[in-house]
Amino acid sequence: MGPTAALKRIAFLLERANEPEYRVKAFRGAAAAIAALSPDELADMCAKGSLKSLKGVGDVTAKVIGESLAGEVPAYLAKLETASDWPPAGGRALRAALRGDCHVHSDWSDGGSPIREMAEAAIALGHEYMVLSDHSPRLTVARGLTAERLRAQLDVVAELNAELAPFRILTGIEVDILDDGALDQEPELLARLDIVVASLHSKLRMEREAMTRRMVMAVANPNMDILGHCTGRYVAGKNRPESEFDAELVFEACRQFGKAVEINSRPERLDPPRRLLSLALDLGCLFAVDSDAHAPGQLDWQPYGCDRAEQCGVPAERVVNTRPAHELVEWARSHT
Repeated sequence: MGPTAALKRIAFLLERANEPEYRVKAFRGAAAAIAALSPDELADMCAKGSLKSLKGVGDVTAKVIGESLAGEVPAYLAKLETASDWPPAGGRALRAALRGDCHVHSDWSDGGSPIREMAEAAIALGHEYMVLSDHSPRLTVARGLTAERLRAQLDVVAELNAELAPFRILTGIEVDILDDGALDQEPELLARLDIVVASLHSKLRMEREAMTRRMVMAVANPNMDILGHCTGRYVAGKNRPESEFDAELVFEACRQFGKAVEINSRPERLDPPRRLLSLALDLGCLFAVDSDAHAPGQLDWQPYGCDRAEQCGVPAERVVNTRPAHELVEWARSHT
């Protein structure tokens, strides 16, 4: 493995482990710093001990580069590769059945990497597709996409799909569910997208009856396909409690309108909780096991969701992203 690949692999594994962003940036920055150098130039700088003169290369990353140039597996990388807590013990059969990921962010909103990088990481994981689902305009803190920016993104995706085929970047959005249950984007534009994930990001402590009405209105919208991280909870970090709503009514609406309930794989979310996941299963809901990735390494979080799905008895045939891309898109169009 060459130095650039080793640095990127370390960044990927740090992202998967949910390590602080500054650590990830150190390795991605070093990879970018040496990308323009020829192998001979890089070897010469290493021999002269001048690697750290490059902006973005420090003691640790210089050591990784040197070990890689010497034909060794960098010690830092070897340690990360042998992490004992990965992957989760359960859910491996379901993970093997997944064809793609329906909830992925890029640096067009609050993700940390370009669309191409996210797509290339998805390809490396064996995905056939990913749904690019950057945020909608109301979520200004996450640089949500205006209608104009979303249209521009669709052009970029079309160009990338021509280059990356047969892999497909499916067009999508994580659209905010507004206070009255409406969706935060132009309806005509939402109708153009392959997959629409709708999520709550504001007023999460809304009174139970009003929250239930808000969620059911969103589920009934013909442009909505997947209900994202339905309780809004955080089980780590922010430790945010669940939103209160009538889960039976909301999940029954999902069943009746043919929408999927997301099994969000982010380790700080793991949403919905097992009791609600089991309820949605009993009511006959479909599911999408998604990473909600904001960085390449986070795409590999799907095993967390698969593990939880298996614990609750969710069969692969009820998970929409076990379907090939054309069937997934046909399913989404069937309820518009």
